[in-house]
Amino acid sequence: MTKVVEEKREVTIVFAGDSGDGIQLTGTQFTNTSALFGNDVSTFPNYPAEIRAPQGTLAGVSGFQLQFGSVEVFTPGDICDVLVAMNAAAFKVNLPRLKKSGTIIVNTEGFNPKSLKLAGYEASPLEDKSLEDYRTIQIDVTKMTQTALVDMGLGKKEVDRSRNMFVLGFLYYMYSRDLSPTEQFIREKFTKNPLLIEANIKVLRAGYNFGDTSETFTSRYNVKAAQLPKGTYRNIMGNQAAALGLVAASKKSGLNLFYGSYPITPASDILHELSKYKNFEVKTFQAEDEIAAICSAIGSSFGGELAVTASSGPGIALKGEAIGLAIMLEIPLVIINVQRGGPSTGMPTKTEQADLMQAMYGRNGEAPMPIISANSPSDCFDAVFEACRIAIEHMTPVFFLSDGYMANGSEPWKFPSTASLPSISVKQAKERKEDDATFLPYKRDERLVREWALPGTKGLEHRIGGIEKEWDTGNISYDPENHQRMVKVRAAKVAKIADSIPLQELNNGTATGDVLVIGWGSTYGVIKTAVSQCITEGISVSHAQIRYIEPFPRNLGELIKGFKAVIIPEMNNGQLVKIIRDRYLIDAKGINKIKGIPFSTDEIITAIKEAEETVKKA
Repeated sequence: MTKVVEEKREVTIVFAGDSGDGIQLTGTQFTNTSALFGNDVSTFPNYPAEIRAPQGTLAGVSGFQLQFGSVEVFTPGDICDVLVAMNAAAFKVNLPRLKKSGTIIVNTEGFNPKSLKLAGYEASPLEDKSLEDYRTIQIDVTKMTQTALVDMGLGKKEVDRSRNMFVLGFLYYMYSRDLSPTEQFIREKFTKNPLLIEANIKVLRAGYNFGDTSETFTSRYNVKAAQLPKGTYRNIMGNQAAALGLVAASKKSGLNLFYGSYPITPASDILHELSKYKNFEVKTFQAEDEIAAICSAIGSSFGGELAVTASSGPGIALKGEAIGLAIMLEIPLVIINVQRGGPSTGMPTKTEQADLMQAMYGRNGEAPMPIISANSPSDCFDAVFEACRIAIEHMTPVFFLSDGYMANGSEPWKFPSTASLPSISVKQAKERKEDDATFLPYKRDERLVREWALPGTKGLEHRIGGIEKEWDTGNISYDPENHQRMVKVRAAKVAKIADSIPLQELNNGTATGDVLVIGWGSTYGVIKTAVSQCITEGISVSHAQIRYIEPFPRNLGELIKGFKAVIIPEMNNGQLVKIIRDRYLIDAKGINKIKGIPFSTDEIITAIKEAEETVKKA
């Protein structure tokens, strides 16, 4: 039958099922295909916290949410237009995300008596008339897949693993997507198993053809390509962008890259990604524990390489003493914290921004260091590149903060050319001749930065270690006056970095007004969307997203003074807001969410309107 094609500006889809249903792969393929088509895309993979949660249970649900559009997209969407549920548990967990009149696509085999019981249903929601406000498409995906592969000679397990391809094909038809990118992916993924290539492509096409030949719906949908700035794009996840940013910094500085790490969710993918770049003189080392990982990186930095280590909050805690050592040595080192829900083991697969205070103060003694934060998956490239620049040019360890939302989320990235990237200046001490003055390893320039003295260089012999250094000489010192002087100068050195970073700019709005929304990290997209919407409604609101958290940009205090109210949304219990209050003595209000999931646009809009109302009443 002929189907009408309806145009959509943007669509949000949630794929959900068991961990073994290939949900993340399905979502990723739909994302990549839409990005290749030219849509702007933002994603939010939502993994179960249990490594092997029982199948069919609420704890075992894996989800993947994406928003794609013909306009710029900054979030994965608040509520979804389409929910794809492979079983009853996935349906139950994600139904609250679906808007009224939204479309539900369910695998009916996943609503059998056993599945319903595991999900806590006494009766099937597909039969009790509770879904009358939605458009429900019921498909026995399992049976359809088995029918498509009946003559392939595959086992039941292999057949069932192909079910996600049927759903993907059906969605491709529904939204007028091309099959060829996913078919090419299948050929590359199963290059050593032609039978699996044939089976998966066959099921993908079966899902597409089912959408074409069935009378499931009378309309198809089309989301045109977005009008993004001209350039060459690729779809990229935050951890991938961070890895490429490290490689780029290595090349621009002329230093080999060493990455010492211990696997931990959600930072592990940086290690996996960097291991692919041996041709760029990248060395990756999987250590036996977190302490060994950072100590190996400290040794690499002492030896003259661009050294990096990464973890998440629990691992950063273990690295604490060694971070203090790197601060005492004043050597370049980048420490990546891909934040997750805590404390302790907490919620390993859920996102949070609760490690800012840890980065700022989480070491013994007075041990300040710069802190840089990325704003989005693609921004991880630029932000970690800048962290490397500061570490090398200012001879200091630097914290780079990402989080699980950015690390696993993806978006189109207009990647830069090598020539467009700024250079990174490396200042290493020169060899000393016998008649030269004695080498002073802690003699400083006007920025309070010492020279990088590489071991084995003639005449640069000096003491190292974590015991307090004597001014200039670096010898061991217990003198109280010297200790105070060294503590003050290490802090002043970090503060002086503010002279080499950009001034704070507004991401949206005017330089003065009623409400200023300050964000950091992955709150960028949702704040930008909310502020833009409020501005169109006539609300006096502006948005400033802070990348440089320590030190702050020099003009941040003056910028804040231009507004009557300041609100700071964070996925924690109020951390940046405490720092802002302390630094600038203003009554900033924290907007806090600690649920392992990002803010919705409506939550930020509500906070803005409440702040605006308070200003009007004052």
